[in-house]
Amino acid sequence: MTLIELILTGISLGSDAFAISICKGLNSSKRNITNGLIVSFYFGLFQFLMPIIGFYLGNIFSEKIIYYNPYISTILLITIGILMIKDTNDEIDSNLNFKEMLLLSFATSIDALVIGISFSFLKINLLSSSIIIGIITFIMCFIGYYLGNLFNKKVGKYSNLIGGLTLIIIGIKILWQTIF
Repeated sequence: MTLIELILTGISLGSDAFAISICKGLNSSKRNITNGLIVSFYFGLFQFLMPIIGFYLGNIFSEKIIYYNPYISTILLITIGILMIKDTNDEIDSNLNFKEMLLLSFATSIDALVIGISFSFLKINLLSSSIIIGIITFIMCFIGYYLGNLFNKKVGKYSNLIGGLTLIIIGIKILWQTIF
């Protein structure tokens, strides 16, 4: 796998996390670089770790992981999206919920686990590949959080609704691509 292919893979893997980072930025009541770094760290860390886990567990569970990946991601994303929409009338909370961030990071990185399985069949430097994927995701998410924060002023009271709908759409898109 060439460096360009690896960068494109990283961008592809980070795209869902980027969209969710925008939502997190929208939900932030104030511009806070620390929260942007935290969101980026969660997503970047999971995108870094999951290919490594997939690489080592790939030979044992590869068929099951590949089969259930889209269903697990869909369920997690739609559930969190519904909860966000349900909280639309609540005051915007700029704090980051640890459990929610873990679930979102996991849900958006299952595809990285599958990529890790494919890495086990390729001649690839696993550590450097995972680092590149993690860094790309981190950068994308930081930019996404910042962009979401910029738009917060214009859509502030609708941010939970927008964020929830975005998660539901991403979940449905994953399921749609699986079925069709």
